[in-house]
Amino acid sequence: MAIQSMTGFGKAEFETDDFIISVEIKSVNHRFKDVRFKMPSIFNSLEIDLKNIISKYFKRGSFEISVSYKKNSVNSKMADLDFTKINQFLNDFEDRIESDGVRFECSPLDFLRSEFLQDTSDGYIDSLQNALMSTFEGACLDLTKSRVSEGSKLISILEEHKSEYYSIFNTISPLAEEYKVSIEKKLEKLINDYKEKIPVDQGRMLQEVLYYLEKLDIHEELNRITSHLNKVDEIFSSDNEVGRQIDFLVQELNRETNTIGSKSGNREISNRVVQMKVQLEKIREQGLNLE
Repeated sequence: MAIQSMTGFGKAEFETDDFIISVEIKSVNHRFKDVRFKMPSIFNSLEIDLKNIISKYFKRGSFEISVSYKKNSVNSKMADLDFTKINQFLNDFEDRIESDGVRFECSPLDFLRSEFLQDTSDGYIDSLQNALMSTFEGACLDLTKSRVSEGSKLISILEEHKSEYYSIFNTISPLAEEYKVSIEKKLEKLINDYKEKIPVDQGRMLQEVLYYLEKLDIHEELNRITSHLNKVDEIFSSDNEVGRQIDFLVQELNRETNTIGSKSGNREISNRVVQMKVQLEKIREQGLNLE
């Protein structure tokens, strides 16, 4: 299965000589899976089955499902009337008129009310419910196409932000070397200045200098960032759920990027760290929409 966005829309219809069923599904991002139905009560018994179909196609998202059905306008309204009920009603009123002398008037439109319509048979209900199940599958397939299309667009956007992050990241390693050399020269000058004024334990001084330089070294962070970026490339080319993985890796990249910023006193490196964090935030925002 291709990478999907959690945002999408799907629709399907089913039409017979008797009725038309329409299913619309709108999905947006959600940490887990949330399904809400808006449909006639005649379909309430199918809610669990419909949720199972959603689970078959989608792992995460908030789903708003709208189901509607109506009698096919091709058929005459007269076909729905129960003339036995109508005749019984008229006969009852005829007896009352004769006995009470009550004046009675009615219009044919008065018999279009629900109590004069034919009772819905079990077979008709079964046909409706079976039609809904197949129509619902069609709407899920249509939603899948929509979510895959949106997912492809999001991956392209994420690739752009990742490439921008990577290009900025590649400029930091040379700057880190320059910064390290400049710090070493400053320390060497300070040591030479002070050892002429006060006695200096060369071994202890060297130990302190190495400790200080080690605290400023960012090569370990650079290596970890390279590893995380390789993992991001693997995720972008996979067919699995990627949203949570991207969120985790962005957190790790943020941690390493922040560490570089806190270790380095170089203004140019600090500026680049800010630019890298901007790209990471954009990746995080877009990644939240992926399943």
